[in-house]
Amino acid sequence: MGKKSIKENKNIYFEAREKAGLTRAEASEIIGTISESRLEKLETGKTAILPEDVVDMARAYKRPELCNYYCTHECRIGKDTVPEVRASSLSEIVLGMLAALNSLDSQKNRLIDITADGVISDDELPDFVNIQKQLDQIDLTVESLKVWVASMIADGKINKDKLGKLK
Repeated sequence: MGKKSIKENKNIYFEAREKAGLTRAEASEIIGTISESRLEKLETGKTAILPEDVVDMARAYKRPELCNYYCTHECRIGKDTVPEVRASSLSEIVLGMLAALNSLDSQKNRLIDITADGVISDDELPDFVNIQKQLDQIDLTVESLKVWVASMIADGKINKDKLGKLK
C-alpha cells in the first residue's frame, strides 16, 4: 500500500478513500469506472465530479453518506432541496424523529386551521413557518435513517436482500 498523504485541505472523497485504506490505484480497480488519473483529478478538484462517480465511490468505500454530501454541497438542485445528514446513532435518529412527530402532533389542528381556506394570511404565517420547520426536522430524521441503514448494509450488518424482500 502507498504512503498516506499529508496534503492539507483534502476533499471528502479523498478522505473517504484514505479512511477505506486504499491507494488511488486500488480504489480505481475496485470502483471499476474511474481511472486512477481521473480519481486524482476528482480528489484535487481539478475536474468536476459526476453523480455516478459519487455513487461508485460511496459503494467502493462503504460510505453512503458521500451521496448526501454531493447532493447537499455540489448538486444545484440538491443544495436547495436535500437536507444535509450528519452521522448519528440509531437511538439519536429515533429519538429525534419521535420528538419531531410529537411536536407536530400538537400542531396538527393549527395546520388544519391555517390551510383550510387555501390561503395563508399574514397572521397565520409565523405558525405556518414553525410547522414547516417541524416538517423539515422530520424530513432530516428520515434521511438520517436512510443513510444509517445504507451504512449498516455497506458494513454487512443488515442483509440487503432480506430487507428488500420485506419492503
